[in-house]
Amino acid sequence: MAQFQYMLAPMEDFTDNAFRTLCFRHGADVTFTELLRIEALAKNVENTWARIEKKDNTPVIIQLLGNSEEDLAKFLDKFEPFDGFLGFNLNLGCPDPQVVSLGYGCAMIKNFSRVKRMVDMIKNKGYSCSVKMLLGKDAKEKEKKFYLNTIKEVDADFFIVHPRHGKEGYDKKPDYSVLKECVKTGKRIIANGDIDSKEKVELLKSFGVSGVMIGRAAVVSPQIFDKLRGNRLISPEEIKKEYSDLAEKYNAPFRYRKNVMKRII
Repeated sequence: MAQFQYMLAPMEDFTDNAFRTLCFRHGADVTFTELLRIEALAKNVENTWARIEKKDNTPVIIQLLGNSEEDLAKFLDKFEPFDGFLGFNLNLGCPDPQVVSLGYGCAMIKNFSRVKRMVDMIKNKGYSCSVKMLLGKDAKEKEKKFYLNTIKEVDADFFIVHPRHGKEGYDKKPDYSVLKECVKTGKRIIANGDIDSKEKVELLKSFGVSGVMIGRAAVVSPQIFDKLRGNRLISPEEIKKEYSDLAEKYNAPFRYRKNVMKRII
């Protein structure tokens, strides 16, 4: 990860094989699956395992949600790498109240000892592991800077930091300023949150981040990565045709096709 990288964020009902491949073709270095519940993988839930597409040779990281070390161990014993697989990512960013009530997602940020053990379990199997995180589940946790403790204490390969806390919606601007102190830890930091222009990328580069992760802007324009790189762009009609062909090739479910096609402009 020496070069500055552009990453496609994990997004429910969007980032299947077809959409990931589309974004990879248009400038994304790395793509992420939708979040997968560790418990469901450990219990062999078919619909969850189906999201790990072994025909996938697009560079992909599998995102995991959960806090059970026992379930993680069961899953890792069953998992077999495939072409395109780059590693795992632990979700410490989901702010959904139901998820938080179970101690998952952003509720894990202050529990860095458990996160450390889970990351170590994955790395001890020989796989890369990163962490995607908010700044805490609420303003109080952000103020206490639990996120910095996690970054300092956990031996992840990189940290994707979305600089909002769990109670903030998208109407609240992300606090990019905290990324400076994250970078000062010496760990690799990927910036996430409302990144949609070259100006923002240049600002974040000046903070010393190692890359950016883009989600919602990529849904509207899967060419956002090409745009930020200064590459040639094609028309929205051509993008829609390209996606439609990929959706047919990979047999994308109807809801994915509908979600993508109605948003591309």
